[in-house]
Amino acid sequence: MNTPSARIAEAASCLSGHDPEALPVAQAQQIIRSMLAPIDAVEKLALRAALGRVLARDIVSSIDVPAHDNSAMDGYALHGADLDAECAVALKIVGTAFAGRPFNGLVGRGECVGIMTGAIMPDTCDSVAPQELVQATGDMRLTVPAGAIQPGANRRLRGEDLQSGSTALARGKILRPADLGLLASLGVAEVPVYRKLRVAFFSTGDELRSIGEPLDPGCVYDSNRYTLYGMLTRLGCEVIDLGVVKDDPATLEATLRSACEAADAIVTSGGVSVGEADYTRQIMAQLGEVAFWKLAMRPGRPLAFGRIASNGHSACLFGLPGNPVAVMVSFYFFAREALLQMMGAEAPPLPLLRVPTQSAIRKKAGRTEYQRGILAVDEQGRQTVRTTGAQGSGVLRSMSEANCMVVLAHEQGEVEAGDEVDVIVFDGLI
Repeated sequence: MNTPSARIAEAASCLSGHDPEALPVAQAQQIIRSMLAPIDAVEKLALRAALGRVLARDIVSSIDVPAHDNSAMDGYALHGADLDAECAVALKIVGTAFAGRPFNGLVGRGECVGIMTGAIMPDTCDSVAPQELVQATGDMRLTVPAGAIQPGANRRLRGEDLQSGSTALARGKILRPADLGLLASLGVAEVPVYRKLRVAFFSTGDELRSIGEPLDPGCVYDSNRYTLYGMLTRLGCEVIDLGVVKDDPATLEATLRSACEAADAIVTSGGVSVGEADYTRQIMAQLGEVAFWKLAMRPGRPLAFGRIASNGHSACLFGLPGNPVAVMVSFYFFAREALLQMMGAEAPPLPLLRVPTQSAIRKKAGRTEYQRGILAVDEQGRQTVRTTGAQGSGVLRSMSEANCMVVLAHEQGEVEAGDEVDVIVFDGLI
């Protein structure tokens, strides 16, 4: 892991109006972004094993794709100069070109060859008439109706997809199914990818119980580790589940050291609110540099971020709130982009839709709010959004029911029914 040159305090000092007691979301994201560097370990994987991994080098095409001019459909290859926009044209069929078995003879003016999709175009032909638009007779004659096609139609040109020497895929690309196909079309059998980012995670709190344990009075089952596991796994990380950590300084320190020595990043839930984190702050300060912020956002006001070290190892730390919805919101809008950056992946801003809301939404200016929403299509075919109802940070059911997040900007105030709001769709995020 490369060591960031900036320190948190230095990064924060560069921002005008920095206030750790009411830090705007955008400022916190900017500080985090400035502190991170991607992992540099690279491994080569067989093509089928590379799905979802991050490309570590540019892939440059060594061939033209396609390698020859070829037919885009089944039909007849002919000379565009023989076509007539006003009169039907009669041509002589002199052979057939198949995919993988080209027609090697000469095709003169007034002649054509049957051709299959993907077959190499005969040297002198430049157009393909689809078989459904023409009429072939048993005497090897073909009639092309007037104006059936334009000269040059239905021919795929050599190098139309990729030219030799051009970049097929750029470093930082998360490989998708189409990318595997593209690489296969270049004859690439192995690809260089960054190794998986190792992320350790755990929950803190004496009241937490793991599934299968009895619930004592005042205790709850730990849901946060399961949502964190799902979010980290979907992101493509190698996950290390360290379980539930009790509110005990020695146990917390030992767990943080173990996580630091095993992982590139650590994600915790709970223990970062005022009143909870006195010893947490002390332990994190002993192990490295961690900032505790009160963010101007809802849900997810408390957040810790920094880097800790133990026995020659270091790891980036994200201390998320303890409430279930706040954990997910904080992860998606702070940890997600940061972890992608550490993975060496492209991390463009999440796309926003502008959609009218079905009802009014209460909102105070001066903080960013993330409300769970349901995006739907009304009877007129227009997209609209409504909230899932109660927006408390402990109502995890609201995240399960939602298919999008309504993002209310820092400076935005009350929202009236029919007003357009920013929406981030969960597909591709969750």
